[in-house]
Amino acid sequence: YGMFAVNGILFNHESPRRGETFVTRKISRAAAAISLGKQDSLSLGNLDSYRDWGFAGDYVDAMWRMLQADTPEDFVIATGETHTVREFCEIAFSRVGLPITWKGEGLDEVGCDKLGRTLIRIDPRFFRPAEVDTLLGDASKAKEVLGWQPQVSFQQLVEMMVDADLENPGLVHDD
Repeated sequence: YGMFAVNGILFNHESPRRGETFVTRKISRAAAAISLGKQDSLSLGNLDSYRDWGFAGDYVDAMWRMLQADTPEDFVIATGETHTVREFCEIAFSRVGLPITWKGEGLDEVGCDKLGRTLIRIDPRFFRPAEVDTLLGDASKAKEVLGWQPQVSFQQLVEMMVDADLENPGLVHDD
């Protein structure tokens, strides 16, 4: 049919626009709200699941590059790095001046601030029965063929999301 068709297999891509029901946004929003005294704590499931999280803007660049290629091909778009939900929490809460110390283990594990207040707790309701422990993508073809690589680091991504939640008056501030 003479069509130019490409497929992008995109691993987890995040931004401040991510829906509030996703764990990354749930964490960034809670860190902002807790730091402003609008929320007491955050309940999460598996802190040790590994994900390949990248910035959505970088992934849009990859999609644009796919469409500019001379030959249509399929590409995996990912950072090639994994980070845990726990790491996401640590960066998010540090960003708002509330570094986390972990205490306990299993379902009794909690994340506390320097005053000993519990800011993060485990809730078994948030565990997924069929959850994959590790999701990691290999974007080497996109790097080789398209010259693409992510520009925003994991830490920059988390901080960007927290900063956006701190600045969005409709989310965590009183109107």
